[in-house]
Amino acid sequence: QVQLVESGGGLVQAGGSLRLSCVASASIDNIRTVGWYRQAPGKARAELVARITSISSVSNTTYTEDVKGRFIVSRDNAKNSVYLQMNSLKPEDTAVYYCYAEPIRLANGQTYTGWGQGTQVTVSS
Repeated sequence: QVQLVESGGGLVQAGGSLRLSCVASASIDNIRTVGWYRQAPGKARAELVARITSISSVSNTTYTEDVKGRFIVSRDNAKNSVYLQMNSLKPEDTAVYYCYAEPIRLANGQTYTGWGQGTQVTVSS
C-alpha cells in the first residue's frame, strides 16, 4: 500500500506561516485527488481543508471557506509530494493536519483512500 508521511508542523505565532509537506511512498501520477484534512482539539470530526484534483493536465483546487486566501495546496508529481502553504495563521487553525490521497488503486482493481499519520500545527495568540 502507498504510505503517506507528513512533515512541517510545529508551533507558530498568529500571523506566521508554515509549509506542510506530504511524501508518498509511490507515484501519485495516477492519483486523482490529494489534499489535507484537519482535526481541531475537542472536535469529533476532521474537516477538509484543501484538495487538488488533477485530470490529465488540468488541476482544480478546493478550499474550506475559513482558509481561502490564506492557504495554498499544491502537488509535485515528480517528487510524489503534496504541499500546504499556510499563511496568516490564526489560533483557530490549531489542529492535527492529515494528508490524504484518493483513489489509490490496488493490483486487484479495488481502490481506497490513503492517509498520513498527521502532523500537529499549533498557533499561539
